[in-house]
Amino acid sequence: MNKAVFFDRDGIINKRLIDEYVTKIEEFELHEEIIEILKYVKMKGYLAIVITNQQGIGKGLMTEDDLVIVHDYMQYLLQEQAGESFDAIFYCPELDNSGSPRRKPNPGMILEALDLFDIAPAQSIMIGDSISDAQAAINAGIKCILIGDFEFQHADVTILPDLKNLLVNINHSIT
Repeated sequence: MNKAVFFDRDGIINKRLIDEYVTKIEEFELHEEIIEILKYVKMKGYLAIVITNQQGIGKGLMTEDDLVIVHDYMQYLLQEQAGESFDAIFYCPELDNSGSPRRKPNPGMILEALDLFDIAPAQSIMIGDSISDAQAAINAGIKCILIGDFEFQHADVTILPDLKNLLVNINHSIT
């Protein structure tokens, strides 16, 4: 079986826009730490998979084609700067109140990836910056690293203050 690191997008891979959505490439800015994190994950033999809620589509602020353009740009930047890119991108365009099993905190996107890529949950981890990321990981049976200031407690969740801290400590989480 394969092992994977699942990445939330906004706030982890790219800088989050406060109360806004990244709808075009001009608004997309990589976190510089993600380059070294992605290189390390791939060097260790993990699949790198994006798991992201994108309700801007459901709200009519962008189309799925717009999202594909943003993701193609993200992959281009990563390939150029890290020599690596994500193995897959799963996104949920439905609104928060849709009840979609794919929308985090539900584990649908993670479960799809586990099945599609024959991934061992016990050898995989989610990196996110919201409680819904942690809940999706827990619901899928994988561990989680939350980036930020949280009081959330769960045996399978590690909380780190920022991506710089993750970069320094990633070797403790990914073997």
